[in-house]
Amino acid sequence: MEVTIHLGFNGQCEAAFREYERLFGGKITLLVRYAEAAGLPMPSPEWGTKVLHANLELSGQQLSGSDYYPDAYRVPQGFSVTMTVPELAQAKRLFEALAVQGTVHMALQPTFWSTGFGVVTDRFGTPWEINCGEAPARSDA
Repeated sequence: MEVTIHLGFNGQCEAAFREYERLFGGKITLLVRYAEAAGLPMPSPEWGTKVLHANLELSGQQLSGSDYYPDAYRVPQGFSVTMTVPELAQAKRLFEALAVQGTVHMALQPTFWSTGFGVVTDRFGTPWEINCGEAPARSDA
């Protein structure tokens, strides 16, 4: 069984996936535009350039997304995409990049399970939890 996260966008899927590809070091393996799917209704002539389906490969895992029709798009809520990285420096770099023009909900900080954990919604509206896989030093050791 495989679970894939599918993100919906308000016309910004390509920009978001290009940013995620650069930021996370992944590779866009599929990007299909609405104009390439014969017979689909278009809310406007410009809509043909929007993304019907995109796949981004990240370390053997997939992230997919699409632009939702304007009347179907809803701001994401009730979930976060969690990205766990091995080192604190990488967690800081990712968190800071996602926070540009986004909203920080919890600054990246040490927790009892990690040397760095933070919550941010990026400029595309995607909610992220950035987690460093490094465990904090234990004071009772």
